[in-house]
Amino acid sequence: MSIIVTGAAGFIGFHVASRLIERGQAVIGVDNLNDYYDPALKQARLDRLSGHNGFTFRQLDISDKDAVLGLAKEFPEVTEMVHLAAQAGVRYSLENPFAYIQTNLMGHLCMMELARRLTKLRHFVYASSSSVYGGNKELPFSVDQRVDQPISLYAATKRADELMTHCYTHLYELPSTGLRFFTVYGPWGRPDMSAYIFTRAIFEGQPIRIFNHGDMRRDFTYIDDIVAGVLAVVDRPPQAQNGQPPNAVYNLGNHRSEPLLRFVELIEEACGRKAIREFAEMQPGDVKETYADIEPARRDLGFEPRVTIDQGIPRFVQWYRDYHRV
Repeated sequence: MSIIVTGAAGFIGFHVASRLIERGQAVIGVDNLNDYYDPALKQARLDRLSGHNGFTFRQLDISDKDAVLGLAKEFPEVTEMVHLAAQAGVRYSLENPFAYIQTNLMGHLCMMELARRLTKLRHFVYASSSSVYGGNKELPFSVDQRVDQPISLYAATKRADELMTHCYTHLYELPSTGLRFFTVYGPWGRPDMSAYIFTRAIFEGQPIRIFNHGDMRRDFTYIDDIVAGVLAVVDRPPQAQNGQPPNAVYNLGNHRSEPLLRFVELIEEACGRKAIREFAEMQPGDVKETYADIEPARRDLGFEPRVTIDQGIPRFVQWYRDYHRV
């Protein structure tokens, strides 16, 4: 079986592609290696993937219609797609909104058009986000809740992806599953996310900014648990039933809402030094708390997160030490 993984040089995509190769699948990785964050980190991930015989790479932009659709002719044997490429980040969407429309909407459309041209395709899996829950106050966040009031453009594009995909499952009977990821962290993580930002600042003796004066909670989810969930989804395409198209959406989270200050304390312990803390107001587009209801994923996928932040944070910090040689 061959599988396309977009965002293969990204954080989650790199780990998903690695695990798929380990279990014997041929992976076609797609990434544009842009400079949203340090391309050297993306290249380092890609170098590790390129050492495997089962990995093929194509550098292209997912919003480039002709380049994307050309993959259907080049790789007609593809049976699954895991579409993880996106313009990430809530705060950056305030600075560069056009990048989110181009990549997350046009790019997603291109990938769905590719999916329906792959005649052997059995399942289209794509990344959504816990951000779609917006300012929802009902916890834990459930896939049964309404998600029509996003509070960031990033969230709006991810919800739009879900709606676009539902349309394609209805029109073309394209089995599709969206995954709402909750604050993923771990080795090879993104430099724009809190674990990386805090760890780097602590080692460099720089202050860390703690928003909403520390009164925040997050459902921090370790990368290995996320990858296990993605692979379980890949193997279980949804079926059309009761007049509904073959379309599904799941939360993938740790099912633990952890205080942000506890997260900081664990990073301090793993680094062996204290952070310089600067407390700040809540940022536009941010939310106070996230907490995933994962019961549907447990029921349908056997999904069961295993790594707590007490276990996961030291693993991340050790990777950071090794990668940056500190």
